[in-house]
Formats: sequence, C-alpha cells, structure tokens
Amino acid sequence: MADLMFRPVDELASMVRSGEISARELVQESVDRIDELNPQLNAFVDVFADEALASADAVSPGDERPFAGVPIAIKNNRAIAGQRYTVAAEFMGDFVAGHDDNVVRRLKDAGFIIVGSTTLPEWGILPVTDTKRFGTTRNPYDPERTPGGSSGGSAAAVASGMVPIAHANDGGGSTRIPAACVGLVGLKPQRGRISTAPIGGGEFLVQDGVLTRTTAETALLLDILAGYEPGDPAWAPDPAEPFAAAAAREPGKLRIALTSQSPIEHGDLDADAVRSVRETGELLASLGHDVVEADPPWRQPGVLELFTACFGPLVSLNIAFAEILAGREITEADTEPLSWAIWRLCKDSISSVDGAGAQVQIQAFCRQVIDWMSEYDALVTPALAEAPVKHGVIDPQSADPMGAFARSGTFTPFTALFNVSGQPAITLPLLDRSDGVAIPLSVQLVGRPAEEGALLALSAQLEAAQPWAHRRPALITA
Repeated sequence: MADLMFRPVDELASMVRSGEISARELVQESVDRIDELNPQLNAFVDVFADEALASADAVSPGDERPFAGVPIAIKNNRAIAGQRYTVAAEFMGDFVAGHDDNVVRRLKDAGFIIVGSTTLPEWGILPVTDTKRFGTTRNPYDPERTPGGSSGGSAAAVASGMVPIAHANDGGGSTRIPAACVGLVGLKPQRGRISTAPIGGGEFLVQDGVLTRTTAETALLLDILAGYEPGDPAWAPDPAEPFAAAAAREPGKLRIALTSQSPIEHGDLDADAVRSVRETGELLASLGHDVVEADPPWRQPGVLELFTACFGPLVSLNIAFAEILAGREITEADTEPLSWAIWRLCKDSISSVDGAGAQVQIQAFCRQVIDWMSEYDALVTPALAEAPVKHGVIDPQSADPMGAFARSGTFTPFTALFNVSGQPAITLPLLDRSDGVAIPLSVQLVGRPAEEGALLALSAQLEAAQPWAHRRPALITA
C-alpha cells in the first residue's frame, strides 16, 4: 500500500476496475497520507474525508469510467459544489459554491473522487504559496523552500504522495512553476483547449490542467478535460487524434531551438538554469533531433509592464466578483499588501482602455515571437531562473509589494510569455541540480500553437530516455 499514491492514475483505475483494490481502500490511503503529511506541508485548504469515502463506496469493480475511484485534489480557485471557495483570500470568507466548474465536473464524470481542495497564494497572484489566511505551504523536497505557485498546494500534495494527481491552472506559469519546484510534469495547454465554463468568459491568460508524475498521465487527462462547452466565446481546434495516442508516438526528427536568454532585462540565471538547457539540448541531439542555439526577439523594453497591465485587471475582476458576494467594497484591511497594491493600481491608474490597449500591444509582441518560432518545432528554455526560493524571499506581506511582484518575475521569467501567446508549454523534471539543493532540475519545452500532441510526444521521448518518475522527496524516503 505504501507506494499507491505514487502509481500512475490509469494503473490505479485499472486496479479498482479489476477488483484488485477497492475505491474505499484507495481513497482511505490518500486520506491517511493527508492526515500524516499535511501538518508538515500545509497543502490543503479543506479535506473532504467523509464525502470522499462515501463516494468511494459507490464505486464497484467493473466501473467503466476511466478513472473511477482514483483520488484527486482541486486547487481552491475552482468551484466545487457544496464546498468552500476561497481563492485563499480573507475577503471571500467561507463562501460555499453552488455549482461545479467545468473542470471539476469533467473530473467527477471521469470517476475521480475529490479528497480536498489545495492552497494557493491570495487571488493566485504569486509563484509562491504563502498567505495571511492559510499560512505557508512547504516543498516536500526541502520544507524551507517554496513548492511554487500559484498551484503550490496541489504540487506539494502530489510530490509528497498525498494524492496521485491534482488539478492546477496557469495564468503566468502557475502550473509549470510548481511542477518545476517539486519535480512533476506541468502542462499549460493551448489557450481555449479547456473551457473555464460556466463563470469564465474566454480567458485570455489562464488555462486549467493537472500536475502529474508522467507525460502519459498528463496526456490522458488532457483528453478528459479538453473540449468545447456551450457558450464558450472561443476554443482551440480539435486534435487530429487523442492526446494520449499522440504522446505514445515517436516524434520524428525535429528542429529544436535552445535559449537561456531571459525575456526580462537584468534577469540573471543561476548556473543550473543555464545547464538545464545545454544538457537537454545534448540529449535531444543524441535522440536524432536538429538542435540549434537561438536568439529570440523577446527582450524588449516595457514587456513586464505590459504583462502587469494585462494580469492586474484579471486579478481585479476576481476581487470585484468577491465584492458582489460580500455585498460591500473591499478595504485595505481585507487583503494582503500585494493584492491591495494591484487592486489600487488598476482602480487608479489602468483604465479599461489602458487594459485593452495593453492586450493589443502585448499580443503584437507575441506575434513576433510566434513568427520567429515558426521555423522550429519546439523551443527549450529554463523552467526557472534559480532554485525554488526560500520562504520570505518573495513576500506577499512586504512593505514594497510591487517590489515583491517584480522579484517574482526574476524567479520565473520564462513562463508568462506563453500565457500571452497562448502556445502550449510544459515543464519536465529532467535533471538533477548540482548546487546541493535536493530538488529535481526542470526544463521548459514550448510547442507550436495548438500542437500539444507533438509537444507531448517529444516530452515522452525525453522521459523514456531519462526517466524521472522514480524520484521521491526526502520527506518520504526518510
């Protein structure tokens, strides 16, 4: 039983279907591990033990739903009917959702059993998970370091084996960053691939997904979650074949660009970040790909400010929605300093015309990047600029909140660009760090627009050549 939560989710579902193990036993193992490890890691907002076990009792051998009886956790910024929906914000109070968001409904329909909801930074802003309301979420590889954000609770829960898989979403790297912080696979799908129904309306930056241990699991879940929902204003084109089938194919010989050039001016990289690209390039070349060092046209003045002008209004829209739920206006006492600073920036300095104009400008910038990438099948960049930072390095309670926001950009300079361009991108824990930090070293792969299948095939090839799913944090192996 000890390794159940580290097994692939399709294998777990097969065990339940065959009667080798019951759904109750599987969910009980997850609940027991949460009881054991969550006090150390603080990955969960709420645990639904009784409800999850009751749902497990309703699953019988032979259940044909693809993931019947498999436990999963949901990031606490997606609605689960009958459960608290907080976005880690004091101002949300203990609001209980009256519906399931699309991604939750699809996971339930596939047979997954939700065992709890996971932590995130307030309003999902930062790449660290440390809040006034719920405290600090810790990295199971090194509890003094962050598990990333904003899907930090989900990352800590999967990496430590509290659940075999967890929901995540990504508006500036919030799936890829925590995956890189804890040695998991994190895919941001193509914009419009997974519907944000019923509340979301054509999300510009955010895409839902999952955190897994393997490329194959990520592909299987993308098949479950992808697709149009009635009323979606835009959606990605249907793939030519299931993503799981594409991921199982050999990718063929590809032309792949490498770069360690940060999109952010004065964005310094540590030696391991640079090495991750170089060694991944060497591995790709050994697999028969045409690999070239490249110079992307992305270090342009004002890009970070443009992203802030796009990202800030999305955060502020969430706060405005919370004002409706609360029946009053938010005050500085209701929120963390960074959240308040972004809210005031948008209220005082970014008009609706400014926000729309920033989107036009940054999309024009991204068109240049996509046009530049058209001669390559994929791009390799560092996943992070440095090792997962220690707690307090990026402080949401800082007296200089926008300074903390800028510091988050130098930690994670390579992810947000592809939320703006909409392209699929994935982080993979391909290597080991050489600086004494006991956390896997990840790399980011970026694909062509709407070509997740090709990106997953390349990821699977790298995984087969240099496997990573066997890794366990010291917290587990001690």
